[in-house]
Amino acid sequence: MKINLRTSLLAAGTILMAITGAAIAQDARPYKPVTDEMLLNPPAGEWLQWRGTYDNHGYSPLDKINKDTVKDMQLAWAWPMAEAGIQETVPLIHDGIMFLQTSNAVVEALDAKTGDLIWQYRHVATEIPQAWSYQANQARRQKNSIALTGDKVVLTTPDAKIVVLNAADGKVVWEKEVLDVMKGYSYTVGPLIVKDKIISAISGCSIAGTAGGCYIMAHDLNTGEELWRFNTIDDPNNPEQQKSWGVVPPENRWGGTPWATGSYDPRTNMTFWGVGMPGPYAELIRGSGDGDVLYTNSTVALDVDTGELKWYFQHLPRDNWDLDSPFERVLVDQEIDGKMHHMLVSIPGKNGIAFALDRDTGKYLWSKETIVQNVVKSIDKDGKVHLDESLIPSAVGEGAMICASVSGGKLWQAGAYSPLTKSFFVPMTEACNTVTPTQSEFSAGNAVGSVKFGPRVLPEGIKEAGLMQALDINPKQGESKWQARSRPSMTSSVLATGGGLVFGGDAARYIKAWDQVTGEVVWEQRLNAPIGGSPVTYEIDGEQYLVVPTGYSNAASSISSAFPEVPLPSGAGNSIFVYKLPAAK
Repeated sequence: MKINLRTSLLAAGTILMAITGAAIAQDARPYKPVTDEMLLNPPAGEWLQWRGTYDNHGYSPLDKINKDTVKDMQLAWAWPMAEAGIQETVPLIHDGIMFLQTSNAVVEALDAKTGDLIWQYRHVATEIPQAWSYQANQARRQKNSIALTGDKVVLTTPDAKIVVLNAADGKVVWEKEVLDVMKGYSYTVGPLIVKDKIISAISGCSIAGTAGGCYIMAHDLNTGEELWRFNTIDDPNNPEQQKSWGVVPPENRWGGTPWATGSYDPRTNMTFWGVGMPGPYAELIRGSGDGDVLYTNSTVALDVDTGELKWYFQHLPRDNWDLDSPFERVLVDQEIDGKMHHMLVSIPGKNGIAFALDRDTGKYLWSKETIVQNVVKSIDKDGKVHLDESLIPSAVGEGAMICASVSGGKLWQAGAYSPLTKSFFVPMTEACNTVTPTQSEFSAGNAVGSVKFGPRVLPEGIKEAGLMQALDINPKQGESKWQARSRPSMTSSVLATGGGLVFGGDAARYIKAWDQVTGEVVWEQRLNAPIGGSPVTYEIDGEQYLVVPTGYSNAASSISSAFPEVPLPSGAGNSIFVYKLPAAK
């Protein structure tokens, strides 16, 4: 369906889309396809992937907005999001169009210069029972659920489908059900596009009906045909993986969700993904004894063509506390003494420990604690992680104070690497909570966690929940360059730029710009809601723009008692604000 947009028709068009699942659009405008070469080497003025580039740097080389000019930015336009929910969006920008995804699989194309709506697509999801509360929540927390390639927008949906849209008008090209939503599967993050493949990671693997498998998968971009799948909790080709679950058969295993989109190294044709916690959370409930429960809380390196496992590294074995380690894997190349080092760098999990690995082999290089945590006792020279076993529950109802909390530490908010300063900037939260295993009946559509979490509290001696951490990145060590602490928690991903700045925001509704070298806040503005999603930047007609998403945030509400003087908005307020630095006259 295609109609000419007028303001008076927008509400009626929205109702029609909810019924048909079609797109409402203006007359299609010319559109330049996103080529494979663009994905490998993006134009400086565009933002084509969730972290900008295949290496997940979260960095833009644009430098017109810098320490001297950031104060001159002006609000160019703003836009209310089409749906409420948790604000974790990542706008993509190409050929003068901003593609904006929001919760419940709504995609909008906006003129990136004026903010005018070009088209909107609303996915009509499979209806699930009202009692399936956890599964229903999946639709409210979609993050970077779209990707660009050719003349297409690729969307992953909460009902476990891949939908390919025409980028010019939002019409459906093809749609495929990947896994059964009625078992509990869903998508909460978007795909990685490599040549003719859509590589995606399924979510919902802690829901009762998903026992036995959580998957990273590849589909043919043109037909939707499945090319390969990798099971993160059941690998018959690896006896060590099977042994690590003890006596627990695959049909009684849960978890292993890859909650964040992976990175890609074209040099080796490998893709790198983080894997989340095991389920149920406590080993005395899941029956795995003292096994490491691979590949949970691990980095897995897969061959793009075949899905074959090349190597893995486990950051947190034997997880009993939902201390996920699935977050962004960042690829960094550095030449030192004439030798090129190919690293994978990440703060992969909620406990906030940074890791650097050799990404060709998975060899451990170093690790660094960044926040208060008490679960990991030590890490050997070869990277073997040892736990404080006194914190592992031995009986149902036996609780312990665990740092960091189930809400981090480090959560989905992605860090950014700047080649200017060779620094990794990561938004963090200081928090702890009690974790108590429970015995519960597993019901359809709901999680199998079997655990009770106490209120989030600050660690002893800490008075500020928020932390921007700047780590020096090199092959031998990762030391803190600076830390910027604040009472309210950090609530957005961060963006590093060629202008020497790092942008990010907090629960107090401030979007800030930090000096990459000193950590000094050189600009800030207060907006309508906690800063969320991922700030990005782009350039049109010689003018640089900054996009700031705002809205409801679990990262704010979960630890809000630590900063009661900062009241949170009662509404969602999900919006984007677009600033620009006018061209010099």
